[in-house]
Amino acid sequence: MKKTLLALLTCLAMVFAFTACGGSDEETATDESTEVIVFAAASMQSSLEELEASFEAENPGIDIILNCDSSGTLQEQILEGAPCDIFFSAAQKNMDAIEEEGLVAEGTRSNVLNNQLVVITQPDSETKVTGLENLGDAESIALADGSVPVGKYTRRALINLGVLPEVEDPATITTQEVSEALGGVEISEQGNVSKVLSAVQEASSEVGTVYLSDTYGQEDTVKILQVVSYDVAGDIIYPIAQIVNQDADDAEKEAAAAVLEYLTNDNAKSVYETHLFDINVE
Repeated sequence: MKKTLLALLTCLAMVFAFTACGGSDEETATDESTEVIVFAAASMQSSLEELEASFEAENPGIDIILNCDSSGTLQEQILEGAPCDIFFSAAQKNMDAIEEEGLVAEGTRSNVLNNQLVVITQPDSETKVTGLENLGDAESIALADGSVPVGKYTRRALINLGVLPEVEDPATITTQEVSEALGGVEISEQGNVSKVLSAVQEASSEVGTVYLSDTYGQEDTVKILQVVSYDVAGDIIYPIAQIVNQDADDAEKEAAAAVLEYLTNDNAKSVYETHLFDINVE
């Protein structure tokens, strides 16, 4: 009798322990955040980090994962199958390539921002350069390669100024060809706009071309020599879209739609404007 009672109690204890463990797992699963992966141009990083913090404070169940780099690099990653829920590009061309592959969720693409090209140097620099027109007077230049939007926009501006020859696609002009057109000046080729900024801040290059938005909060480390007009550099449009992510479940897709709406609403646009983006986009 005692053995039977002991066995019964042991069995009940095991059932209780199993149930408690199952309940704990259920609570853990409920507490897990839904991740939304945002691929964004490097020039967007500071503004998106601010918006990420405010969104997550208002939506504790959603965790935004930022991947910021050159739009060309991000395009390649998406086309190679990297999981991505939202793409915020610094150029239409990169978004077009994604859309041509059927990876842009229907009806989600929109143009959000414009930006301006600027020529920068260190605050205490004695450079002779005043802008793109005499860029060849520099001892050294930090320049993004043609696959990077800021590198392409710089080349397009130099074409419009007559420094570089007319070509169908400015991105095809090599860094060596730019150097030769500028009289053989030393050019440090960089993989994204943030690296150009760092090269100038660290004085490894005398001047460089970045976006106006990249100078936000950097008044102590860079000086703007020229804000290049839209007539010369052209519009620098930033499109955004939700990406078809085969790895995403319904909860992640819904969360991505919420993040997309947040990144394009009036509050977000005021943040972008503070970060020196132009929100007047046609």
